[in-house]
Amino acid sequence: MRDTYNIEKRLPLAGTFMNSDHVVFFDTTLRDGEQSPGCSMTTQEKLTMAHALEDLGVDIIEAGFAMASEGDFAAISTITQAIRKPRIASLARAKTEDIEMAARALQFADRARIHIFLASSDLHLEYKLKIGRQEALDLTAESIRRARTHVDDVEFSPEDATRSDRDFLVEMVRVAVEAGATTINMPDTVGYSTPEEYGNMFREVRQRVPAVDAEGIVLSSHCHDDLGLAVANSLAAITAGARQVECTINGIGERAGNAALEEIAAALYVRGDRYGVSTSIKLENLYPTSQVLGQLITFRPSPNKAIVGDNAFAHESGIHQHGMLANPLCYEIMTPSLVGVAKTHLVLGKHSGRAALRNRLEQLGFTLTREELQQTYYRFVALADRKKNIYDYDLISVLPDQIREKRREPVSELD
Repeated sequence: MRDTYNIEKRLPLAGTFMNSDHVVFFDTTLRDGEQSPGCSMTTQEKLTMAHALEDLGVDIIEAGFAMASEGDFAAISTITQAIRKPRIASLARAKTEDIEMAARALQFADRARIHIFLASSDLHLEYKLKIGRQEALDLTAESIRRARTHVDDVEFSPEDATRSDRDFLVEMVRVAVEAGATTINMPDTVGYSTPEEYGNMFREVRQRVPAVDAEGIVLSSHCHDDLGLAVANSLAAITAGARQVECTINGIGERAGNAALEEIAAALYVRGDRYGVSTSIKLENLYPTSQVLGQLITFRPSPNKAIVGDNAFAHESGIHQHGMLANPLCYEIMTPSLVGVAKTHLVLGKHSGRAALRNRLEQLGFTLTREELQQTYYRFVALADRKKNIYDYDLISVLPDQIREKRREPVSELD
């Protein structure tokens, strides 16, 4: 690889920023992610994924919803006994039985968190819970105080925060902080918000609930991707002062999914000039962790998925391939190895140019003159117009006989 391809040297490594801003990664692959169709995991599969998340460097693993099923309870308990570096969390409704069940599931954890949620939007309060605002505030305080009798670390989420009346949301946050919540998560539960709106919500809460900053309460984002804005909203929240981000590997989750951990982590690193925060994520483990998840559930990321998709570091356009061969920074903002991908792929197809064709033929042992390359290129394009995938044996087949004889060495293995 050329010396000019050195973006890592231009950016600060994670954890080496001069300021103290650190973003905590709260992974909910095993809870919110697993709730989506095709993503159900057994206890052993959850444990396998938990080990991968620990190796990735996530700070908190939400291992499940203890009250949801015996399987979730067993998975949380098993993970707490095997995983030591990340904090382990269990989700709970603002109900006594949920909180007690979560506490029992977390009893073996070195560092446990109970994550309580209660709707804050009038829509949810009226139609789903059938309670009023005052009852919701009372339940918020009671549930957090109960959870604090079991653990020191309690997170509270006003569900559907982005569609809640702002004055009531602020009041609910104030009540939660006073009751002892250590983290306040303000989720975009249905993927409704935009980055500007979502960031402003965090700014307003910080301004109107001074105890958040004064007492070191961590604000957290949790975004869904219904409008394709989950990652953008998460980054907007970080810019507005959130220091915890809730996300999943490959962006799996309810409906259109959650904010993708790998995209947030890569954005914070590559655009460190803009965000200026550190994380504990080991970027080189992003792709391997994505692969682990893909083996455990029923589907893998789409090819065009950012960071971990099969085409994330693949180039077919002749213009792009020529630029990549001249200097990879022309069309890649990070090296594949940064996120654990083996290498860039120059895919040969009908959009490819002569430079990429020459490069691959040289790798196969053929050195062509300008005239020979031109002749071979015409044959290659004609074939590529008829065939979707071009393999090495296809390239050899379009070489004229006299050029094949110039082969420097046999190809030991064809793609």
